Amino acid sequence: MQVKQAANVLTLLEYFAKRRRPATLAELADELGWPRSSAFNLIGTLASKGYLYEPRARGGYYPSPQWAATIAPIADADPLPEALLQLAKEVAQETGETTAIGACAGTHVMFVHVAESSQPIRYFAQVGSRVPIHASSAGRAILVQYSQQERQSIYRKIEFQRYTDTTPMSIDEVESEIRHSVERGYFQSHAEYLPDLVGVSLALPVQSRKLSIVVAGPISRCESRRLLTAEILQRGLRRFASDL
Repeated sequence: MQVKQAANVLTLLEYFAKRRRPATLAELADELGWPRSSAFNLIGTLASKGYLYEPRARGGYYPSPQWAATIAPIADADPLPEALLQLAKEVAQETGETTAIGACAGTHVMFVHVAESSQPIRYFAQVGSRVPIHASSAGRAILVQYSQQERQSIYRKIEFQRYTDTTPMSIDEVESEIRHSVERGYFQSHAEYLPDLVGVSLALPVQSRKLSIVVAGPISRCESRRLLTAEILQRGLRRFASDL
């Protein structure tokens, strides 16, 4: 269940991230489809707290530097190791495919770092993108790091929705794939959440955090290269292991 007011604040930030210039109250209400009264109340509240300002009189509102000042200490307190960012970059370069670092977010995996492929046809992901924890290689590479009891607690919250013909639809199916992946030495997915998408992942237990690294791309290019991709990931992880 979403809290509407909180969702509206995030929508507003995403709007300005794309717009990259001030917007009047009328523009905000019209382009976001909000009632004028709701837009007025939200903008007024954020402005009173110093998070929005008017760069020019009557020229519209824009996010203030207060956002960066508030967020920076949060990010600084829980950074990803530089070696991990370098690992993602090098894997993306060597495989030619989008490479991401994932972390658990309830019943999903959220990407906390993305090194995007330069291929014209590629898996498009960005920081904040989420995929189901049970229906992705990135998710199962995180699930394996939990105890059986902890996994059961996560499973109870999952709605086993069928996204594609290959989506795992039960706890037993997920657990079976985890066992096979451990035996195989890497995790893989085949169009379980998004059609025409293959993923190859490894678990990343870094500094007491449960993370995963995933390489994802179109089936036509990546399906036959899954083993090679896994080997590239494994070599890279060994190379940076002492720095993680």
